[in-house]
Amino acid sequence: MDAFASFFDSQSTSRNRWTYDSLKNFRQISPVVQTHLKQVYLTLCCALVASAAGAYLHILWNIGGLLTTFACLGCMGWLLSLPPYEEQKRVALLMAAGLFEGASIGPLIDLAIEIDPSVLITAFVGTSVAFGCFSAAAMLARRREYLYLGGLLSSGLSILLWLQFASSIFGGFAAIFKFELYFGLLVFVGYVVVDTQDIIEKAHLGDLDYVKHALSLFTDFVAVFVRILIVMLKNSAEREERKKKRRD
Repeated sequence: MDAFASFFDSQSTSRNRWTYDSLKNFRQISPVVQTHLKQVYLTLCCALVASAAGAYLHILWNIGGLLTTFACLGCMGWLLSLPPYEEQKRVALLMAAGLFEGASIGPLIDLAIEIDPSVLITAFVGTSVAFGCFSAAAMLARRREYLYLGGLLSSGLSILLWLQFASSIFGGFAAIFKFELYFGLLVFVGYVVVDTQDIIEKAHLGDLDYVKHALSLFTDFVAVFVRILIVMLKNSAEREERKKKRRD
């Protein structure tokens, strides 16, 4: 309880400490690290464009599925196994991973287009705003302030994996699915903050591997986007059911 109390106390003091001047204060981030962050986010944007292309290819040719999921994981593993100096190959593997990831979530995007295309746009905009806000919060906070949350988030991720494993064996329940959905969204939003501060801290220590850092943020972005999209589709389906019951 003392840990949680100290956490909320630090949050309240940090909110009181933030002014307009503090929002422009990036002095704790050196120019080298700022340049590195620009490179990371530019690479992240390119990976998201590749992911959108993969989703579009699924809509055209229905290529998404288990095979593209394994291909995405294979590209990520290959990328992480390569040394940093093979920059072009690693960037190409990141773009390929983004393409396969987009194809893998293509069925969900196709379903969203069939139900309500505006939900897809709203989910992407909401994910982008949330991602940007939490990333900015991590940058403006004191160095290493949120890194201790990594242990809690890892525990939360393991809970999600065990729940997924139990659901595959004993069958899924609506309550468990809802818990996985919202708890998973909370966990991956937390990872956006932790990974951003981890990238900044590693860059201060000389680790300027922007491809690997962009990969970390890319997986966080996709995980948050998928969960927000599922929540919005679920709410949209419930609204349609209520409308049908009123008509009947």
